[in-house]
Amino acid sequence: MSALALWQGAAAGAPASAAATSDAVQSTAAPRLHLFGEYYLGDPYFLLLVPIALLVFRYGRSRRASAAGRVPALPASALPRSLVQRLAWIPLALQALALVLVALALARPVRGNVEQTTTSEGIDIVLAIDRSSSMKFDDLERGKNRLEVVKEVVGDFAVRRMTDRVGAADNVALVTFAQFPQLLCPFTLDAGALTAFLDGVQLVKLEVEDGTAIGRGLAKCVALLRDSDAKSKVAVLLTDGENNVADIAPLEAAKLAAEEGVRVYTVLAGRYVFQEDIFGRVYATERELDSSELEQIAQMSGGRFFRARDREALERVYAEIEALERTERTERRYTETFDLYRRFLLPATLLYLLGWLSTSTWARRLP
Repeated sequence: MSALALWQGAAAGAPASAAATSDAVQSTAAPRLHLFGEYYLGDPYFLLLVPIALLVFRYGRSRRASAAGRVPALPASALPRSLVQRLAWIPLALQALALVLVALALARPVRGNVEQTTTSEGIDIVLAIDRSSSMKFDDLERGKNRLEVVKEVVGDFAVRRMTDRVGAADNVALVTFAQFPQLLCPFTLDAGALTAFLDGVQLVKLEVEDGTAIGRGLAKCVALLRDSDAKSKVAVLLTDGENNVADIAPLEAAKLAAEEGVRVYTVLAGRYVFQEDIFGRVYATERELDSSELEQIAQMSGGRFFRARDREALERVYAEIEALERTERTERRYTETFDLYRRFLLPATLLYLLGWLSTSTWARRLP
């Protein structure tokens, strides 16, 4: 039986509970070299003894061969080898294997039960998305309107924030707005639920619903975050236009956000400003949207303003927001190890004794 087979047998027979293991005792060794599963080596540098054992085996064989060559009575022609001669390598092989197992035992094989707990101060994030009729234009990505592109990019951002991909596990809520704001998904850690609501967001269908009420949308975000006890409160508001609903001014909502400790990131998405000609045809103009209010909102609340003219820029915007809003995490690891060296020492002792008995009996050689 090889050392590998012995180790695999030990692994396969290892019980799940330490209390039920008769030959595994609790250890003070630290698991330094991971082998597989729950198995480690505490002192792996003792594995350097393995090549020494193999050299001993090779030296023993070569010494016996040279001793046979010095016998002057041997005839010139080779004599047929007896069964004992053909098996003469076995005692040395047994002793070499015993030394390998001793080296493995000295390497301190252990089974480790590692428990890890993580605590973090989460972030509550409200994603606010403009769904007004101007989001129908396809200047962010050809073949898709602005809203479709935004839904994909924002969805990816939300999933990353909610599924602990890069060190965060945040509550995320979804708000849409045009003439009126609407809470589609309250705070949740369920990424599947939020993306399902996000997939269902559509452009406004009725003229009475149309508009770009940035102030109302932001006020809705602040109201949601007011009762949050999270260490950090964030609103990411995306629009493709300027506020055109006057009852709640964007800067008034920004002041409210600052008072409530809500940091607002504003995103202006879109390459062109579209308008109709005298025949009712829509065309892209070279006019730039006025982003001053969005910039002031971000500045007043401690956030940042971003402009995205295509999909790639929009992806970079949300990646940068993600980098700015990281969650501090504290990890505690508890490691309990159990020694397994006796699983190697006993076979090593038996193999060495078997090799010694062989050299003293059937494999004995005259000096």
